[in-house]
Amino acid sequence: MQQSNKQKAPEATSQQIFHVYTSGLLLQEPTTVVLSLLLATWFSVECNPGPIDDIAVDRYFIPKSCFREVKSGDFVRYHYNGTFTDGKLFDSSYDRGAAFFGQVGQKWQIAGVDKGILGMCVNEHRRITVPPHLAYGSQGAGDKVPPDTTLVFDLVLLDIFNRADQVQTKVISTPKECKRSVMRTDFVRFHFNGTLLDGTVFDSSYKRSQTQDSVVGEGWLIKGLDEGLLGMCVGEIRHFIIPPFLAFGEKGYGTEIPPHASLVYHILLEDLHNPKDDIVVEVVEAPEPCTRKSVAGDYIRYNYNASLLNGITFDSSYQHNQTYNTYIGMGYMISGIDKGLQGVCTGERRRIILPPHLAYGQQGAGKDIPGSAVLVFDIHVIDFHNVKDPVHVETTHKPEVCNETSEVNDFIEYHYNCSLLDGTLLFTSRDYETPQDVVLGGGKIIDGLDEALRNMCVGERRTVIVPPHLGHGEKGAGIVPGSAVLRFELDLVSLQKGVPEGYLFIWLEESPVQLFEALDSNQDQQVPLEEFSQFIKQQVLEGKGRLKPAQDPDSVIRDMFKNQDRNADGLITQDELKLKVDEDVEKTRHEEL
Repeated sequence: MQQSNKQKAPEATSQQIFHVYTSGLLLQEPTTVVLSLLLATWFSVECNPGPIDDIAVDRYFIPKSCFREVKSGDFVRYHYNGTFTDGKLFDSSYDRGAAFFGQVGQKWQIAGVDKGILGMCVNEHRRITVPPHLAYGSQGAGDKVPPDTTLVFDLVLLDIFNRADQVQTKVISTPKECKRSVMRTDFVRFHFNGTLLDGTVFDSSYKRSQTQDSVVGEGWLIKGLDEGLLGMCVGEIRHFIIPPFLAFGEKGYGTEIPPHASLVYHILLEDLHNPKDDIVVEVVEAPEPCTRKSVAGDYIRYNYNASLLNGITFDSSYQHNQTYNTYIGMGYMISGIDKGLQGVCTGERRRIILPPHLAYGQQGAGKDIPGSAVLVFDIHVIDFHNVKDPVHVETTHKPEVCNETSEVNDFIEYHYNCSLLDGTLLFTSRDYETPQDVVLGGGKIIDGLDEALRNMCVGERRTVIVPPHLGHGEKGAGIVPGSAVLRFELDLVSLQKGVPEGYLFIWLEESPVQLFEALDSNQDQQVPLEEFSQFIKQQVLEGKGRLKPAQDPDSVIRDMFKNQDRNADGLITQDELKLKVDEDVEKTRHEEL
């Protein structure tokens, strides 16, 4: 829409009157050849009284709604058929395809019509019978209207306005909450139905399935819309009546809006922002405590509902049944979200409102996000981490007496609850009859949990946060989502000290100096499996040695025997028996058969 200059209502002139008598039936401008019987000629002729003394008005159609009535000084636009009393047509605005326009009470039309139109409503139909002395009198009008002729005018009023008119605004509905309203220089998106005052539709954004987008107060719109949109809230519906001089004036617009037309707009404000806007962050729920806030470079998982400013949802992670996962502050997201996700806490809920220049701009995205759309993201942060994050361990209970702690190669039993940081429980050992067991450092559990179970006392309880690179990684596992930070609640139930990797037995004291003689209890210079097994079990019983835990003792002893029975004849001789020097941190005090 473009703004037009204000119209200046013409006044009847002697030149116009001259044309009435010489040229025809309609006059639009002083130089126009076509004349109109409705021009102000009555005041310049001598009139003889006709058979009736005054006009006769037949209001044969009155609209149910009448927001105003014609009064003197108003400008009117109407269609008419002019006939004689016998029904013969002598003039018609319909035939010319242009309605009559003029000012009431200013002698722009014959006196009878000027009087007969008073009190008329838009869309009202009147039949006005005008006696000669209130029409063209004894002189008539050229060869069209004979002298002393009674005339009948069938009118339908199309438009009415006054120079004193302003934009008439009626608020149809308002949203429950309005945090911001339209101001000058704001950019708005709105839907509208546009009609003339008689109800004729001239345009509709709904038919185009596209909003009208414009800056307010900068001359992009007609003056009446610029004025009427001020103060509107998103979701508000207003009804405007705009007089022609605040619309398209005396020129009209195209073929749909005639000159001197009042316009009626029914407007729904869909969107509002200012080019200077930054993102708006509203913290809806802030968890306590918040041990760490997100920074650029963190990897975040969050759920979201995304909508336009009018509340229409265009996307949701909940509909996809998976979180949105990405790096913060590294350009992987639209800039407004990239900025809005910095400084969040795990579990936080926040609303981020993005102006279009920090979202998808003038182009929009796909069919669901219009150009220049303000976006609203309702975010629930599930977790975030950094690739440099370690396992975080918090001891919630530690027994007063703790003689030994767990370490690599120990066999332990423990209870656990495993959940996501949003509290979603994934696994719990309480679902089983016995605790979970594992040999630490054996590669049977995720690295972060293995690390968290070390240096624990029996009876100790811990809460542990495991980042995904020490958990199940980007791919996840089973019901564990990809890149998920895990929370473990741990309770160490039992502990069996282990042996170094590759060992089946270690001495807890110095081994016998004459080891073969100690093994060979009957001194026959050979040691069968039974004699070997009896000796090893006795060392364990007396606390002098330790077998590899979490395995059948007899099986471990058989494996030890096979290692020493080098010729596989079922007997160990003194030549076959050799000590294996411990190569790890305990090699100075541990030897193995």
